[in-house]
Amino acid sequence: MKTASSFTPPSLVLFATLLVAPLAARAENWPQWRGPFFNGSTTESGLPTQWSTTENVAWKTPLPGRSGATPVVWGDSVFVVSPDADKNLLLLCINRADGKVRWKQIVATGDWTKGKNNTASCSPVTDGRVVVAIFATGDIAAFDFTGRRLWARNLANEYGKFALMWIYGASPLLYGGKLYVPVLQRNPPTYEHAQDDKPQRESYLLCLDPQTGRNLWRHIRKSDAPGESQEAYTTPIPYEGRSGLEILLFGGDCLTSHRADTGAELWRWAGVNPAKKTMFRVVPSPATSPGFAYVCGPKGEPVYAIKTGGQGDVTSTHLAWKLDDVTCDVPTPLYYQGKLFVLNGNKQILTCLDPKTGAKKWEGSLGNFGRREVFSASPTGADGRVYCISEAGTVVALSAGDEFKVLSTIPMGEGPGIMSSVVAAHGRLLVRTSQNLYCIGGKRP
Repeated sequence: MKTASSFTPPSLVLFATLLVAPLAARAENWPQWRGPFFNGSTTESGLPTQWSTTENVAWKTPLPGRSGATPVVWGDSVFVVSPDADKNLLLLCINRADGKVRWKQIVATGDWTKGKNNTASCSPVTDGRVVVAIFATGDIAAFDFTGRRLWARNLANEYGKFALMWIYGASPLLYGGKLYVPVLQRNPPTYEHAQDDKPQRESYLLCLDPQTGRNLWRHIRKSDAPGESQEAYTTPIPYEGRSGLEILLFGGDCLTSHRADTGAELWRWAGVNPAKKTMFRVVPSPATSPGFAYVCGPKGEPVYAIKTGGQGDVTSTHLAWKLDDVTCDVPTPLYYQGKLFVLNGNKQILTCLDPKTGAKKWEGSLGNFGRREVFSASPTGADGRVYCISEAGTVVALSAGDEFKVLSTIPMGEGPGIMSSVVAAHGRLLVRTSQNLYCIGGKRP
């Protein structure tokens, strides 16, 4: 195994091109929560910066219920998960051209809410052949694009109810013909909603065949994190390393790299919460750039850059930089056009960093919101801009250039509870509020 100093992985664009030809050829799709390149960005252009709930709207589709899940797009299909008034947990397929619901399927029942989360908080994922949805009930199911159910399982029945304080909310990863499902949870399962006939919980990364739902492998992901800091709401991220495809997973006070074919751990960086004094969950998923991975500690803790590669415990050798005065408790950082964007959603501050050194290029406020608005959705990079949306429904579009510049502020409202990221696909933006799904950008099909 070579260290990061002896190998520089290819760019993310080349990485996506070589390993996921269908995605690269259809980069205008948004197949999963963080988009076609797994970093919150897209190559889309011609996108709007000005609109309202009535102006420059191609269509608006009412949704059955509130969810923090981000829509995904493939071709002319938009997939959305949602609860309904009867507490059913739904997967909907919406026509991208006109916003009409083509089909909806009940995947599970039993919606409930705690804090800002409900059981429909995980974004769906697709590869153009299947679409997969998972809910905090443990129910996971795959469908083809006609709405035909291919398979369904309940992971809670098999391995124990998910033991996370604020309800399970990690989105799956579908990549390279494999489906990766993370479950980083508390042991023992002290929460009332996690009680069943299984007294212990294992944190694990599960790999499934997306066509059949059968296990390919299940890796028990151990950590020495205490209390709530065992819990994570993070999505696995693919990365092309020296050993080939790696799957990066953050939570339990550490970032780990796993073999894509077996789940075996390649390396581990355990620099978050080293004294084990903090007991908070982590929400932001890892972000990557060539040669680096970025993670954010919870509740005001630093942003860390870790050199990729290595073998075994790299905690003392692979920290590239950390910033104590830059933090993001909930939004996942955005890597876009060679820059790293970190959103402090509680203070409404966006920071642009040099991803190699951590040097600040600029930093600025999204607006004069005070404590009235929190930004929990992760930022999106597209068309030379960064799009952010608050829980109250205010979209802020900023320049992704070398100077801080707010381009527009659009108060759409329809909050609170908006936590879905803005999606850019096929020349349009998709904005999910607590009530509707908006397609922004005129009449382009």
